Amino acid sequence: MKNIVEFDLEDIKPERNAVFETQGIPENIIPPKSITNLLQKAISIFLDYAQPKAILNEVSIPEFETIYAGEGLNEMTTPLDSIYKRADKLALFAATIGEEISRKITELFDSNDFAVASMLDSVASASADKTADVLEKHYYKTLINKAMMNPSTGMLRYSPGYCGWHISGQKKLFAYLHPETIGIQLLPSYLMKPLKSVTGVIVVGDKKIHIFKDNFPFCEQCKTHSCRIRIRNLIGKKINFEKGRK
Repeated sequence: MKNIVEFDLEDIKPERNAVFETQGIPENIIPPKSITNLLQKAISIFLDYAQPKAILNEVSIPEFETIYAGEGLNEMTTPLDSIYKRADKLALFAATIGEEISRKITELFDSNDFAVASMLDSVASASADKTADVLEKHYYKTLINKAMMNPSTGMLRYSPGYCGWHISGQKKLFAYLHPETIGIQLLPSYLMKPLKSVTGVIVVGDKKIHIFKDNFPFCEQCKTHSCRIRIRNLIGKKINFEKGRK
């Protein structure tokens, strides 16, 4: 059964460090007052224009196998290929902060207000990710209320375009989930409109199924290796991944 989820704007307002990171400002650097003022202005605009929504629908392992196969362009071996087959539950999702915020960013760039436009773009990107995080927590609470979670159970989300799941996987994901219901369109390039949108699958199962080494060929192209942090946060302890690196 498909669920439409709406959000309180305060819940999906991004943390300043997440925004500054997209601006190339490391967490250990204190930005000048002019930058923090710019962030406050961008946050204010964001709160005026953001219209966050999400859609969530559980899917069986056989159904997801077809969706994940996509257009046949995935990497030969991927982390998700083995992870989803050991899942207890799978749920497709799509989340967006709406088209109005994208229009406002374009308007600011067109009026040569580059500083505010760039900061607002960073705020919107960070918020789209946070919206997906909040949706994940919403699903977690739903499963807890149904007594479907225990201390060893965890969940992580995975998206087309990352970790060997080819971006063309969006096509079958959209055909199954129909994010058009909440105003998200899939373009011929497989990008989405509104641009500040996130899609993927939430994988629920024993926390250990999400542990993998980032030694796949495509991992060498990854700039952040953010999966390391996400897995450590899920497991709740430090894990030595380095032996898996090439």
